[in-house]
Amino acid sequence: MTARFRDVRRIGPVQVATFLARGRTRHVAACTAPRCDFAAEYDSRAAAELAARTHRCKA
Repeated sequence: MTARFRDVRRIGPVQVATFLARGRTRHVAACTAPRCDFAAEYDSRAAAELAARTHRCKA
């Protein structure tokens, strides 16, 4: 089953979204810039948004 993302927001080149995984709410931050491999899951929305704000692309 694929994840259903909700509450998707864009902070610069990074998208932050919430999804349900194994009965728990999780949050993800993923960079959409070409050749940037940044993506991470977090327990809290605040942590995902902080990661999005402080992310610097290597590409």
